[in-house]
Amino acid sequence: MDERMEFVAACLCGEDTMTSLCERYGISRKTGYKLLGRYRVEGPSGVEERSRRPHRPDIQEGSNF
Repeated sequence: MDERMEFVAACLCGEDTMTSLCERYGISRKTGYKLLGRYRVEGPSGVEERSRRPHRPDIQEGSNF
């Protein structure tokens, strides 16, 4: 099982507090809540690695605003 899915499963079963689970998995509470929220909205695909690449290309030199 993927480590992110293990984290979500532990959260959902009420195994421990969010703070202690985040410490155990080495993530911030903000990230923990983000992963749990994505799982609740999108299911297992919500916790998969996402691209960090910008959604729009850089502004080209010489382009007019």
